[in-house]
Amino acid sequence: MPIKSKAQRRKFAVLLVQGKISPETFEEWNRAAGNAKLPERLHPKPVVKRKRKAKSKPAPKSKTARAKRKGRRPARK
Repeated sequence: MPIKSKAQRRKFAVLLVQGKISPETFEEWNRAAGNAKLPERLHPKPVVKRKRKAKSKPAPKSKTARAKRKGRRPARK
């Protein structure tokens, strides 16, 4: 079983240091991977996109407010 990713290589190195696998096994798997450029992770976690909140429309402004904004006097009824 060759090592397939950088993360897997690190995990097996930790297991080797802890004595859970033999040095021969680690070297065999490491050698089988060769000097190929390995991906960081074999199956990366899917990226979760956040949903955007819908923007609410502002309340319609009165004619008076529009007139003030344009620098005019509001029309009289």
